[in-house]
Amino acid sequence: MSETTSKPRRFQIDFEPIGRRIEVEQGSTLLNAAQMAGVDLVSICGGIGICNSCKLRLMEGRCSSPTSEERDMLSESELRSGFRLACQAIPESNVKVDIPSESLSTPQRLQIEGRMAETALDPAVVACDVHLTPPSLEDLRSDLSRLRQSIMDQFANPRIGIEMAKALPTRLRDFEWQARVALRGSEVVGVLPLETRLMGLAIDVGTTKLASYLVDLESGVTVAKAGAMNPQIAYGEDVISRISYANTQQAGRETLQVKLIEALNELIDTLCQETEVERDQILEAVVVGNTAMHHLFSGLPVRQLGEAPYVPVVSESLDIPATNLGLLLSPGAWVYLPPNIAGYVGADHMALLIATRLYEKDQIVMAVDIGTNTEISLAVNGRLLCCSCASGPAFEGAHIRDGMRAASGAIERMQFIDGEVRLQTIGGTPPVGICGSGILDAVAGMLNEGLLDHRGVLQGKNRRIQSMDGKEVFVLSPAAENGHERDIVVTREDVNEIQLAKGAIRAGMDILLEEADLEAKDLEAIIIAGAFGTYIDIESAIRVGMFPELPADRFQQIGNAAGAGAKNLLISKELRYVAEEIMGQVEYIELTTRTDFQKIFMERLYF
Repeated sequence: MSETTSKPRRFQIDFEPIGRRIEVEQGSTLLNAAQMAGVDLVSICGGIGICNSCKLRLMEGRCSSPTSEERDMLSESELRSGFRLACQAIPESNVKVDIPSESLSTPQRLQIEGRMAETALDPAVVACDVHLTPPSLEDLRSDLSRLRQSIMDQFANPRIGIEMAKALPTRLRDFEWQARVALRGSEVVGVLPLETRLMGLAIDVGTTKLASYLVDLESGVTVAKAGAMNPQIAYGEDVISRISYANTQQAGRETLQVKLIEALNELIDTLCQETEVERDQILEAVVVGNTAMHHLFSGLPVRQLGEAPYVPVVSESLDIPATNLGLLLSPGAWVYLPPNIAGYVGADHMALLIATRLYEKDQIVMAVDIGTNTEISLAVNGRLLCCSCASGPAFEGAHIRDGMRAASGAIERMQFIDGEVRLQTIGGTPPVGICGSGILDAVAGMLNEGLLDHRGVLQGKNRRIQSMDGKEVFVLSPAAENGHERDIVVTREDVNEIQLAKGAIRAGMDILLEEADLEAKDLEAIIIAGAFGTYIDIESAIRVGMFPELPADRFQQIGNAAGAGAKNLLISKELRYVAEEIMGQVEYIELTTRTDFQKIFMERLYF
């Protein structure tokens, strides 16, 4: 009697916000999967379930029932919310998990630096020091009347919001009737001890990453900065999937907003701890993001962003009390959101225009902010043309077989030197995957070596071209040399993801040039912004056809321009007026309505 043994089932594990995926055999724990994938989970007890350091949250799929160890370590509320111990949970299907920051031993690299144009200091919030006479039986004026009368010589008809009014009596008495009053226009937004510095907050809410900056409003100096992953990644990698989640899940939009606000409050905590600044000192915030992030942050509906013709609820700038959003700043603080340009070109691109002063250029200049959604603007002869390209998440390492976001062990640079592969990883550690700049280098290098044809198909003879699961792959890092003892490879499908991304970006650039009756050679400068744009090799980008063949000195990589623009807007009222003017001047080109877009896109797919 013969026995047949069935092949063990394999499940895909998706670790967010790292963006790392791996297949494991049935019976492996999530901790085993993380270790094989090179995801550095904290595991203080060594995986025996007597600590909760490897805690993560199950977002999609099924795992084994909670063990007795998990019931000891996790509360009933946590278990109901999907939290598990990675060392105990065994996947029973494909799963997606969200890893809290405290469960990761290695932080991801976050691009928060950006070039900031010199800006005259003209903040929306200014200080006024007051020395008040305490109330007495002979002087029964209210606290607010007493305060208003002391500052009316400098500020006409000062007023105060209800949240600030609640804090006023305690503060005036604690400060013995001497205080530094912060005013936004004629509104009192802060009452602080004398000589306290007034602070502001600039925030760039990216689809993938968050960047925050604490700025001294009296000097314009950035005193601290911090970054984090956008926790909404656990609910969808890109804007479209998050819009879908918001529209289809019960309280989906509220969930996305709460998760984002919680993460921002954690960043604010980090900034305050680093600088010994009190939250009450933060009196103004400027928040930028693409239109979907703008709406999800401010609590606006996003259904219409997912349906043609993809229009925002509001294009004009917004001023929202921080308390209404749940941001833990001064009780009187306000949040300013710059104008959106279109459904898929938001306040973050407006901030880029401000940071680069693109509207003032007397050259022919193109600005490209590369991300999951790439925004492109062209300045020519006083005109500003703009479009948005769905470049996809490949540059974040998503949809790449061994892709990952920019964390320790990610291959970020690759070159062929005398026919041999040379790799550089983030942190100099053994490779565990490949991030966006690395996959771009790999594709460019394979093209230079003749290992890819113009369609992106592997060709030629090379010892690194091997067969895997019946398909040819290029082995970037053999198992014996990397950090998780499995070949790290580039597949035909990976190359195709890069083709789709670079094809969309280049098609957008071509159409803007065509609208202006220009050719690529007419461009005097190309400004490249965004986290991915900071780290890419320009030669590689040109080689794959993402950018036109122009001299290297015409390219400028400026980092997080959206964050820099947010800081500009934080310290300058004048630039807020400029943003309103720009909104009415930008000529937005909707690529999907162009009859020639598909043809240009298809042409740009090829190498």
